[in-house]
Amino acid sequence: MQIRAFVLHLLRATARRDNSRDLLDNCALPGEIWEAVDGTTLSSTELSATIGAGLFAPAYPFALKSGEIGCFLSHRQIWAEIVRRDLPAAMIIEDDAAITPEVYRAALGLARAHIETLGYIQFQTRARQGPSTLIDMAGTCALSVPERGGLRTTAQMVGNAAARQLLALSDRFDRPVDTFVQSHWHTGLRPATILPSGVSDIADQLDGSTIQGGAARPPLAKLGREWARCRYRRGVAKASRHSRAPAEGGFAPGDAE
Repeated sequence: MQIRAFVLHLLRATARRDNSRDLLDNCALPGEIWEAVDGTTLSSTELSATIGAGLFAPAYPFALKSGEIGCFLSHRQIWAEIVRRDLPAAMIIEDDAAITPEVYRAALGLARAHIETLGYIQFQTRARQGPSTLIDMAGTCALSVPERGGLRTTAQMVGNAAARQLLALSDRFDRPVDTFVQSHWHTGLRPATILPSGVSDIADQLDGSTIQGGAARPPLAKLGREWARCRYRRGVAKASRHSRAPAEGGFAPGDAE
């Protein structure tokens, strides 16, 4: 199976340029650096054509930041490229990642063996709590499918059918890309996770997050935001329990092309 790597790099994030090249050299796959969409440069027309509100339940309670919009559009571009080139799968790595080669290669072998069935496999950088289904192991690396999908898009392998599915459902979006992928009750695709994955997030060692948090909020606004976040998480937990996507990962019946 010829899997290609795409290292997402925001050109204005010059502190990450060398790291992007290192990732491409160390990912053990043929690939390229892919110019990420800079959300701060999008026009109001482009934004209105892309952003929706309350597109599916539970409704995402926050306005999207420009960096989150750019990140989602960047992943959509690569999903489209997977389809355009008819790649069986691709590895998408963001430019704030780091690779520990020995562990990563074991995780990569696991992903290669199961990507056709599972469709979307996250190389997670942090552990998740809650129920999960163990699929396979390689050394210390565990491939599992959590009931409630993990967040973060530091690194993931995406199969062709999954790329088509996610692309078709995201012409307009109302939440960040990791939150969208987590929403398997909507997409019909329950993402799998490898941990440890040999991938870590080193944004703080580079230049910090390129998705800025904005100005400091007053205490009352912070309290309201925390309440909204808790309410959303409860909705996610409930939707995850009742999702039609299989507990063992992959597509809901009839969803895979």
